[in-house]
Amino acid sequence: MTFDGSAIKALLDDAVSKGAVHGIAAVVVDRSGPLFHHAAGEASQRTMFRNASMTKAVATTAALQFVEKGLLSLDATVESILPAFGQLQVLDGFDGDKPRLRAPASHATVRQLMTHSAGLGYFFLNEKLMRYHQLTGEPHPLTGLKSSLSVPLVNDPGTVWEYGTNTDWLGLIVEKLSGQSLGSYLQQHVYGPLGMTDSTFTPSAGQRGQLLRVMQRQTDGTLAPSTVDLPPTSEWDAAGHGSYGTVQDYGRFVQAWLDDGAGILEPATVQMALQNHLGRIELPELLKSAMPELSNDVPAAPVPQGWGLGFHLTLDDVPGMRSNGTADWAGVFNSYYWIDRSKGIGGVLMTQLLPFFDMPVVETLIGFETAVYQQVGATVPAA
Repeated sequence: MTFDGSAIKALLDDAVSKGAVHGIAAVVVDRSGPLFHHAAGEASQRTMFRNASMTKAVATTAALQFVEKGLLSLDATVESILPAFGQLQVLDGFDGDKPRLRAPASHATVRQLMTHSAGLGYFFLNEKLMRYHQLTGEPHPLTGLKSSLSVPLVNDPGTVWEYGTNTDWLGLIVEKLSGQSLGSYLQQHVYGPLGMTDSTFTPSAGQRGQLLRVMQRQTDGTLAPSTVDLPPTSEWDAAGHGSYGTVQDYGRFVQAWLDDGAGILEPATVQMALQNHLGRIELPELLKSAMPELSNDVPAAPVPQGWGLGFHLTLDDVPGMRSNGTADWAGVFNSYYWIDRSKGIGGVLMTQLLPFFDMPVVETLIGFETAVYQQVGATVPAA
């Protein structure tokens, strides 16, 4: 397919020249490889990015490899593999300044970890959990301390969709089953086979030198250096947020999911993972932020949605944009991707800017996706 990326290039260059972003990069891929790449502003061909929550889909892919081999059941309880999970209680509320804890009503499963319905939360999106951290002084995941995973659940497993540390626990399952760190397992079974040569949980000095700095949107719309960042070291390979890489590397991962797993997963697994696994649970209309410097409130898109194994799903065609069944997610530093298997196209847009769901970046993302489909709409028949 001939792909004219001139409109996308202009869009990204314009975002930098207007001061919307300090650096930004994008790739477009189809089943057979990259169609387009451009970096603008402080970003270059070699720029490294904090993947943040874009780590989740990659770690889930590793767990799905164990499901394929029959070594992991989606309906196994988490505590049957990681007994420490069975110690977690539910934070019901507070008696004055004392957290009120109780036993969960059911046992969380591996599938619930993959769909964010295991009862775990994130301090920056849950007021109750934020208060718990403030009152107890317990560390949160962005400290790099592994004990941050031992904070209570915020819901009974299987009752609601709540974004949280689910994938971190899933990563610990991969480590338990493989007998190696998540980073080394991914190196052998995902990064290596897909040619993701710059993807890592422990960037070298050279890679750190290529890392795009994090900027913070100010109230007047300008950008200033951010004081919020991932910890320089971490006690564990955080499957929820801890990896780094280039936009081209993430494009290779997106391509693998477009290409029926590209040898790292069976086609049947890819198809199974991209079904809605939430059952009767519905996604919230609004992700309310409890920490405005890290994330804005995130409203749900006005289309039917679900959650597969590791991915958010769009469950209807969006005119001029993605198809029904498209998988996507994002990282807190305003990086985004989508995987449209129906049209055989995917895109990755990355910057390093807080808070999450920054409107100038979201507008750029919408423009990027629209420009991609203007290019492929005429040449790629919908499946």
